[in-house]
Amino acid sequence: MEESKKKEAGKWGLGNIIDSIEGDKVIWIVALLLIVISVLAIFSSTPMLSEKSRIDIMKDQGVLALGGLCLIFFLYKCITRIGIYRFFSQLGFIISFILLAILDAHGKLDIGPIRAEEINKAWRTLNVFGLQLHVFEVVKVAMVMYLAWALHGMKEDNEAMEKGTESPTFRLANRLSKVRNLEFLKKPLAKRLFYIYIPALLISGMVLVGSNSSGFFIGAILLGTMLIGGIPFKEILAAGAALLILIGVCFGIYKASDGQMMKRMGTLEGRIGNKITTERLERYEKGTTEFYEALDSLRQPYGAKVAIHEGGLLGKRIGNSTQKYYVTHIYSDYMFSFIIEESGLIGGIFIILLYLSLIARCSTITSLCRNEFAKVAIGGLAFLITGQAFLHIAVNAGIIPLTGQTLPLLSDGATAFLVFCMAFGIILSISKMVNTKMKQMEEAQLSSTDEIRERINQLEQIEDETHL
Repeated sequence: MEESKKKEAGKWGLGNIIDSIEGDKVIWIVALLLIVISVLAIFSSTPMLSEKSRIDIMKDQGVLALGGLCLIFFLYKCITRIGIYRFFSQLGFIISFILLAILDAHGKLDIGPIRAEEINKAWRTLNVFGLQLHVFEVVKVAMVMYLAWALHGMKEDNEAMEKGTESPTFRLANRLSKVRNLEFLKKPLAKRLFYIYIPALLISGMVLVGSNSSGFFIGAILLGTMLIGGIPFKEILAAGAALLILIGVCFGIYKASDGQMMKRMGTLEGRIGNKITTERLERYEKGTTEFYEALDSLRQPYGAKVAIHEGGLLGKRIGNSTQKYYVTHIYSDYMFSFIIEESGLIGGIFIILLYLSLIARCSTITSLCRNEFAKVAIGGLAFLITGQAFLHIAVNAGIIPLTGQTLPLLSDGATAFLVFCMAFGIILSISKMVNTKMKQMEEAQLSSTDEIRERINQLEQIEDETHL
């Protein structure tokens, strides 16, 4: 009786609980640590949100963190077939296109409870049933998953062509190729243009209308995902050149219209062309809105550098930041600087190591993936998360101008937080499937080895009996 109780208690021991986790344990640790740190960081960095008390802010972030964990666990536990991800991923381009079309129409294409909103002179969010949806954050993950579907379909299509059959994935292109003057759609390059390059460039261009940095960043992430999927490097260079030409065209439209069209290009020009000096303030009359906007644009990068400098090696400890009172968006655009100010260089290095651990583990998982969709999905999502993290860090260190890209799972923003939780959930879910398949292969290999050994023993026994 006592032994059975001990065994039952042992099932709930920490070691057994950890062993029962089927997904990659390192990625689980990274996700959990980032979520816990986010609650503390948001609570400590948001004194400027005067409309809410600090306790309310803590509660809201706690609820958001719990919701994110539930989302991760749902995807990890309930999605057990990779075909489910493939089915929904093919909708990624359509979803992204519709959301961006509503957003870029600036209120002219509002659909009932879904309407575009202008916040801080930028069109980046949709109001959906009273809730704010940051479109660009959704598009990032949706398009990475779409490319995973398209690149997997490309491999299937090539294999089908070698066998003289048609792949069910690219039905539209295969049907159109039977129409006169559209026979060129049978060629692999034409299908890559139709399913990969054109959608990627179109979505990047639509994002450019609302945000230069997000458009360029999403375009770069999609190119990196193509590289993971085995697209020829020459074609990726050509697609990159096309993206740069697209940005140049948008800038030309901005100049030709005297700043009346593609207005966000003016922001890009200002950030790149203007040096961060007090001379910028002299352009505006003291006390005007323009003066305070210019002052704020100076104060934020300066304040971020001051925060890093004052953090030193060990930091000021939680709650003792001073720059959070001067840097307006320190809890979003400059979260890494804030973390260093309060936890020091050691805290900053720890955060960097978490993101490096993620990309390292995902690289290992992709090397074990035989399924093209799984490989591209995990590689693309890991590249997205770490790429955005290091872009954010580069801005905070003053290496590049402000881009507005948040620190994944740490910066303020409900949409971004939940979308990156979804990305972690997908990675963990697929890693669980990969681990399960590897165990099955190992067991099958061991059983086949045992069968061979048993057969050898039987033959040796027969041989011995024959000699006798």
